[in-house]
Amino acid sequence: MSNSTIALENLSVSFGARPILKNLTGSFSGRSIGLLGPNGAGKTTLINTLLGFFTPFDKGVRIEGKAALLGRNIWQEGKAARGLIGYMPESDAFIARMTAIRFLRMMGELSGLPPKESLDRSHEALTYVGLGEARYRELGTYSLGMKQLARLAQAIVHGPQLLFLDEPTNGLDPPARQRMLELIREIRDTGQTAIVLSSHLLKDVEECCEEVLILKEGRLAAYCNLEEERRANRHFIELQLAGAYDSFVQKLEERGCVFARYSQGKLKMVLPEHLQVEDLYREAASQRIQIQRLHHKRDSLEDIFLKAMEETHVGV
Repeated sequence: MSNSTIALENLSVSFGARPILKNLTGSFSGRSIGLLGPNGAGKTTLINTLLGFFTPFDKGVRIEGKAALLGRNIWQEGKAARGLIGYMPESDAFIARMTAIRFLRMMGELSGLPPKESLDRSHEALTYVGLGEARYRELGTYSLGMKQLARLAQAIVHGPQLLFLDEPTNGLDPPARQRMLELIREIRDTGQTAIVLSSHLLKDVEECCEEVLILKEGRLAAYCNLEEERRANRHFIELQLAGAYDSFVQKLEERGCVFARYSQGKLKMVLPEHLQVEDLYREAASQRIQIQRLHHKRDSLEDIFLKAMEETHVGV
């Protein structure tokens, strides 16, 4: 299989006679991959399968097809693959009477770090997420927001190449949520760690992810490369004008612009590659008309998600 972040080839998972994942196929290489879908779509099963919690050898579990993380088959090279992965679970997995620094050191050692290096990295990870001053407190005394940050710290303490985040902002108040999203984007932008973000909040995925997989009833209902979508739609523009704009339209058509529709000062147009938004403002000024509003038109992730819920497309 390919060296993509995630590669799936006809992956199907059933529990007993109940199919959960159905013939998932695709290769995904973005720095940050969002996983969306309604309850029961198979998101958790997909994450647990990729993490190696389910295998073809488990009783009562039937797995067909192939899956690889960072080019490593998750069953044939499971130990090597898991050594490159960090995982932030949705629910608490702490020992309440253990201090944060002790817990992280233990998790680092379980990930293969020598004790001294694990301790050093534990201090660094807790400081990075903003828990440096609380590192000697027992985890059971932490607030919800602090526990979320501690979960993130333990997921990155060993310096993984791939980080799974399961509902990282669940239950957080707005300031804490923004801080968590900032940390996720910082980790993404280092280029050293790829991210898989599972969330029911479309806005979180849209703010942090480059690629999005949408599951519905265990199938891949839609795939969206948000970066390509943003670039492709950069030249599709909506304008609101004040003044007589017939001459403005004519001049821009002569320069290669295509107008999809215009009426009562509202224009939809496709801007050719050789023109920039600044050219529109210069032309408007020369025609003595005012551009009251200008924005790039593209489908939001919500539009894409709702469309995927109406139609099911299998594969990428």
